[in-house]
Amino acid sequence: MAKVAVATRSPALAGKSVGGQGVSLKVLEPASRMSLRARPAAKAALSKALGVSLPEKPKTTTTKGGRSALWLGPDEWLVIDEAGGDPLADCASVKGLHSAVDVSHRNVAIAVTGPNAAATINAGCPQDLSLDAFPVGAASRTVLGKVEMVLLRTGEDAFRIECWRSFSDYVYGFLSEAARDG
Repeated sequence: MAKVAVATRSPALAGKSVGGQGVSLKVLEPASRMSLRARPAAKAALSKALGVSLPEKPKTTTTKGGRSALWLGPDEWLVIDEAGGDPLADCASVKGLHSAVDVSHRNVAIAVTGPNAAATINAGCPQDLSLDAFPVGAASRTVLGKVEMVLLRTGEDAFRIECWRSFSDYVYGFLSEAARDG
């Protein structure tokens, strides 16, 4: 009888971290992520099902109980659950028109922290990361070097970068070089 091969996915960049000139990089633990698109009429029901209000203003985020909803566009959010929940299942019973897609395995998250965190990111990102323009809780889709990313400010000197798994080596390498040059 033939053996059945079972493939297991290992997290990209698992366990990597680096410290430099006033900045540290750390690959974050895997989380549940969902790309959500919805019409205005479905937002209230989706917010209730998710247990977190979907933000309505550009560059804003709402967080409750380990689950965050990041505004990416007038009808688009990235929902990140670090508490072991399943946002896709939570949306399954909502009748309003929406599209919910599990992107948990697509993304990798990297924490960039320290007094030189913003300067490290700005080595390849044109976003104004001053606290006035990009306060704590702000989120946006932007670029780092040649790749698209979602950037979330989690503290005065702390950021979360969400990038596609296939670009994670590039993003981590870019940030590592920028941290050393800082």
